[in-house]
This record gives sequence, structure tokens and C-alpha cells, in this order.
Amino acid sequence: MYQDLRGFYWWPGMKKDIAEYVGQCLTCAKVKAEHQRPSGLLEQPEIPLWKWEQIAMDFITRLPRTSSGHDTIWVIIDRLTKSAHFLPMRENFTMDKLARLYINEIVVRHGVPLSIISDRDSRFTSRFWQSLQKSLGTQLNLSTAYHPQTDGQSERTIQTLEDMLRTCVLDFGGNWDSHLPLIEFSYNNSYHSSIGCAPFEALYGRKCRSPICWTEIGDNRITGPELIQETIDKIAQIQRRLQATRSRQKSYADKRRKPLEFQVGDRVMLKVSPWKGVVRFGKKGKLAPRYVGPFEIIERIGPVAYRLRLPDELSGVHDVFHVSNLKKCLADESLVIPIEEIQVDEQLHFIEEPLEIMDRKVKQLRRSRIPIVKVRWNSRRGPEFTWEREDHMKLKDPQLFEEEAVPDNNS
Repeated sequence: MYQDLRGFYWWPGMKKDIAEYVGQCLTCAKVKAEHQRPSGLLEQPEIPLWKWEQIAMDFITRLPRTSSGHDTIWVIIDRLTKSAHFLPMRENFTMDKLARLYINEIVVRHGVPLSIISDRDSRFTSRFWQSLQKSLGTQLNLSTAYHPQTDGQSERTIQTLEDMLRTCVLDFGGNWDSHLPLIEFSYNNSYHSSIGCAPFEALYGRKCRSPICWTEIGDNRITGPELIQETIDKIAQIQRRLQATRSRQKSYADKRRKPLEFQVGDRVMLKVSPWKGVVRFGKKGKLAPRYVGPFEIIERIGPVAYRLRLPDELSGVHDVFHVSNLKKCLADESLVIPIEEIQVDEQLHFIEEPLEIMDRKVKQLRRSRIPIVKVRWNSRRGPEFTWEREDHMKLKDPQLFEEEAVPDNNS
């Protein structure tokens, strides 16, 4: 806009004024695409202190239905050792069946975890599941709305699992659930660079006896205090490796991100694109706005998440969002004037008159000095003060300068 206007108009601070004006355009804020790095530096959960104390879980749904009726896999991972269980199930399982499956396959084998990281699947947000975990003493850490990166461990494991499933089905055929035990065995005995060993070895303190590893087990048996000390040492080593991996991941991720913080009371725009297929805004399809709002921030939840005051139309949406889905709203609500309150003349021009000169100074340019004055206007809604060229104001509104005329001493 500045390049288009500079050939026809000029005023002091023109480029800055145009940038501020465009930045305050609410329509532009809703429809323009972002061409900057994603907001929010990488925040990582704490490294667990022991095996299967902190776990992550998610579902793989809409798989081909097998002869056993299975069409879903429940993926549950230990965040320390990276060991995982892949539980076949039906998507329409009741919460009672899910709870029994969880108790029989996870709690019986590994005990009750201290915390669970998951997305906001309706099964994880149900009252039954929350009541069950509360009675067991497990803390639920649910992701923010439409931000699957919160549970990155599950997402990455699911990606690997799906690749292994495709391979088995292509090579061996048959139902995918018949290959699931072998896939789980292979996954838990595959080297993980983040912990420097296989999940099985991290969990049990020794390599798994398999067709490719017969001699590792049997001859070198350690018992008593030595076994306990070796287990503790291996856990400490895994934690150090995880810390090194986390630091490396954060340094890589933060290079592609920018820090962004808001304050309680700030007004922000909310990104719509992650909600495709979830929330519809009109019937514009591809021409729908990229952002909606503005909405007020009412609480800060951690370093990179905020709670918004949402309208009743979005009551079904979780009100906590990651900072990458938000951007500051610069539009001034006071500039949105109701049509019935606008005063116009016969040519439909907004009537706005200068009232008085508030201040004056000289604008220093490269080759000239231009006197400018600060003018107070009668606008109730918009900015009430502007800087104008003094010679222009004297031509248009000479009455403003009559009171400043210096009296003649000879009179």
C-alpha cells in the first residue's frame, strides 16, 4: 500500500502510519496467511525417574476389520524405556471394556503409572476414564486443542507401527492383528537412538534371547546386589542419553520457531486451519477465513498454552490452545463504529473537524525542515490526535492559529 500511495501523497511518518493501519485491519488479520516461523519454542515434559511411571497412549483407528472384529490398536508407551504394548480392540468398545483391558495388560504387568499423556480423544476425556485414573492416583495430562505435537512420543511410535503393519500385510497377507504380537516383539527389540539400546534391554536390564542373540543370556548371570546396582546404573545412563537427545531436539526445533508470549487480557486471533472437518465456519470452503476472533486471553497455562474466552458458538471446543495457533490481534475495537452512529455529509464523507493545536515541532528531513503541529479532532471512536503539516493546516483551518497570533507591541 505504501508503494501505491507514495507517488500521490506524503505526510510525516507515512510509512509507519500505513503499516499500523494495515496491521489494525481485522479483515486482513482473518484472511492473510502467515509467512513467518511457527510461534512457541519447544517445551518438553520432564524425564521420568523410573520405568513405566510416566506413559503415553493413543489410538490407531479405522483399520480394516479383521475376522476377530478388531479395527483399532491401542498404543501405550513407557516414556523412559520406550517399551510399548500394541493392544488390538474394537473402536466401539465400551469404557468398561477399555478399563478392563488397561488393567489386565498394563497395570498387572507394570503397576499403576504416575501420569498419562494423551490427546483429547473422547474416551480419554470421559468422566469414567477420569474417575478411574483419579481413583488409581494417576494424573492425566491431556494435550491442548488441535495440537497433536503435545503427544509426540505416541505419534512417532504410531508412525513406526503403521509402517511395520504395512510390511507384514504385504509380505505375509492375512489379518493384521495376527501379526501384531510379532510386531510388538520386533519393536521392543529394535535399537532406539534416544536411549542407546533396545526398549527390552532398557526395561529388563539385559538383551532379549532371540534367534539372533542366543549367547547373550545364560552364561553371564548376575544376582543379588550386583543386579540391583547394574539396573540403577543403566537407568541413570538412559536418563543421561534422553537428556542429550532432548537438548539436541530442542536446539534443532527452536531454530525453526520464534518465541511468542501473551498477557492475560490480550486479544488474539485463533487459527482455523487445524479444525478442518471439526468445526465449520459458514459454507465458504477453501475461501473460509484462516483465523477467527478476536478472543480474550483469560489465563496462561504453562509457558506456551493459553485459555481463551470463547463464545457460545464454540462451547464444544476445548478452550486451551497452543501459542502456535494464536496471533496477536492489533485491530482496535474502538475503530469499529456502528453504522447508525456515523456522521456523514451529502457526499457520504465522514465529518471530522480539528478542534485545536496541542503541540508543534519541526520534522528534520535530509534536505529540509518541515514544521508540523499536533491536532486534536472531534472523533469519539478513532485516534483523537494526529500530526499534520503546519502550512497545510493554516490553509485549511486558519481559525486554529488565530488565537496563537502574537499581539503587536506598537499598537
